[in-house]
Amino acid sequence: MISKVAALLNPTSVAILGARENPMGWTARIFANYQRFEFEGPVWPINPNFSEIWGVPCFSKLSDLPGVPDHLVVMRAAKYVSKILREAAAMGSRSATIYATGFSELGTKTGFELEEELREVIEETGLAVCGPNCLGSLSARGRALSLPDDRIRKLIPGPVAMVGQSGTTTPGLGRTLIDRGIDVGYIVTSGNETGLTASDYINYFVDDQDVRVIFCLIEAVRRPQEFLAACRRARSAGKPVIVLKMGLSEKGRAAALAHTGSLVGSIEAFDAVAGESGVIRVESGDAAADLIDFLVHSDLPQGKGVGVLVYSGGVRGLSLDAAHRNDISLPNFGPQTVAKFRKILGEELRVSNPLDAPGFMNMPLDAVVSLMEAIQEDPAIGTILFQEDLPPNEGVNDANIRRTNRVLATMEAFDQKFLQKGGKPVGLIAPASADLTEFSRQARKKFPKISLMNEPERAFRTLRYVHSYRDQLRDTCLRISNKTKLQSCPALDSLLVAKEQGGDPFPLSEPESKALLKAYDIPVPKEAMAKNLGDAVKLANSIGYPVVVKGVASSLIHKSEAGAVKLSLVNEAEVAQACKLIEKNVKDFDPSIQLEGWLVSKSIPAGLELVFGIQRDPEMESVVMFGLGGVWLEMFKDVTFARPGFGEEKASAMIEETRVGTLLRGYRGTGPFDRQTVVDTLVSVGRLAADGGDKIESLDINPFIALPEGKGGFAVDALVVLAPTRERSV
Repeated sequence: MISKVAALLNPTSVAILGARENPMGWTARIFANYQRFEFEGPVWPINPNFSEIWGVPCFSKLSDLPGVPDHLVVMRAAKYVSKILREAAAMGSRSATIYATGFSELGTKTGFELEEELREVIEETGLAVCGPNCLGSLSARGRALSLPDDRIRKLIPGPVAMVGQSGTTTPGLGRTLIDRGIDVGYIVTSGNETGLTASDYINYFVDDQDVRVIFCLIEAVRRPQEFLAACRRARSAGKPVIVLKMGLSEKGRAAALAHTGSLVGSIEAFDAVAGESGVIRVESGDAAADLIDFLVHSDLPQGKGVGVLVYSGGVRGLSLDAAHRNDISLPNFGPQTVAKFRKILGEELRVSNPLDAPGFMNMPLDAVVSLMEAIQEDPAIGTILFQEDLPPNEGVNDANIRRTNRVLATMEAFDQKFLQKGGKPVGLIAPASADLTEFSRQARKKFPKISLMNEPERAFRTLRYVHSYRDQLRDTCLRISNKTKLQSCPALDSLLVAKEQGGDPFPLSEPESKALLKAYDIPVPKEAMAKNLGDAVKLANSIGYPVVVKGVASSLIHKSEAGAVKLSLVNEAEVAQACKLIEKNVKDFDPSIQLEGWLVSKSIPAGLELVFGIQRDPEMESVVMFGLGGVWLEMFKDVTFARPGFGEEKASAMIEETRVGTLLRGYRGTGPFDRQTVVDTLVSVGRLAADGGDKIESLDINPFIALPEGKGGFAVDALVVLAPTRERSV
């Protein structure tokens, strides 16, 4: 697919189908862009109603052209698109951009049919197709701008490549980056992605040596496994993939049969799975622009601590608050750093981080450089924020000129003395964000290792993303080296044979669900199934009192609501009475439920109640959930998520991401509890999720009771829901 993207973004000739005279129309503006940026090949307009348009000959149809069009700009109605592509492919065209709407985005029968026809044509012809429902692309290397956008002033191969399913938002963010002095080499509006998808573009960008950061704006992930593989390839190449995710799906929450399903939506699954593949998800365009600015100009910091040097008490206070909100550490400067500060600024200086340097504005340049050097050498500091504004112009009087020269000289000194030699990242902050002028855009290009981080809140938000990404890279390297080998799942396969169902998710009974857990060494209480009252009493005597009795039926999902659970039964009479009462309660609750019998289980002592889960997401496939269970689950929703197939390191990290880590160690007279059993169980659930793949719709273990340290733990209740047969891969 990389060669197809190359054909799309580097065409040798272009035909514009549906050319219109209107100079403000899309086709006229696209033609003007090809001319303005001196596209090297011919650009032929096509419209049977004109013999000349925009001052050049206009042709009636493709076959009238004097040559084969390498690329098609298709500005025709949806119903004509497939026929046009077939004709062009027969001539030898390699690529096309389909601007038309009227496909699946409408949600109509006709729209889906037209898109399916288009998909078949793309597969038959092998054309590289962008769209439909898109707005074109920018390729600085190909000197090609097929966006109807005349606000872009230059095409410069640069460090940022962008692909987005939104036709206006993606170019808008691209213009914002260009206005900040960041060259954008590619902008692709991918639309419905019926042909080429985000994964294809990412793979192409990875191979472009000019590209350092990749941005994606995504509504829905097409071909998830290919997308994740492309992101992992970008990660291996040292090229971060930043994603602004839109259109958060409710499908993952709708009609959930297990607790996990109600807690997992597409965004949690996306963060867990895509995050491990090297994706940094941001919440807004501004956040994306700030993060891109940092990653283009700075290396990842090695340490977590941030040192802040300001000349404003207000910026100091704003920095303290922003660091707290974004959970960024501002450590105390070390003794040697403090001594250097006092030597430069005076022995009476009260040193704290952020450092508000008195007389900073009039300080000699070498003193400012010495302050920066002291922070650079402080082992507690990984990133440095420095208060300064880039000047908007050369200056209108002598004072302004001196100020401008001072700022530029300071930046040059930082760049040459520290940053070009691999020093710690330096970012500029200011009281408020400001637009750059042409002068300041050109000025910042002289200092390619200094990022503009705007006001403190935006600066520390960016560092939160950066630190999270850095830690994710480190954790991923550990997990790759300790990757669990995935296997087939015989216990699940046998259940599928016995429980073959149709088009809806299918819940297993509790004994069937627990049989699957036992196959993965997930501990369950001593228990057995009774078909009649006599067997229930015998089992209780054999297991040993106290016991728990539960009604069993595949369609009995929430047993407590149906009165189908009886706890702490201590003799035969109580067991018999419980069985009769459960049978009556279930019948009153729902007469259609037919009890298969009773599950008699050994009572488990009180402990720490946890939840383990699996949920199959419509985009990211399976995701594992873990956190506080029992009554705490609905109250706090203190849970975390991960991609399946992890080892003990990730399991331990998940525990610490919730309150469970603190509670396992012991808290206010309770605990400590058996942490190793929890880790082992979490790894086993992750292995089951990986092995089960698309066969498992969801798993809910709630509660899992962790017993005191050294005593283990048990999955007290479990529900496995099988995925619909038609949605499983063959």
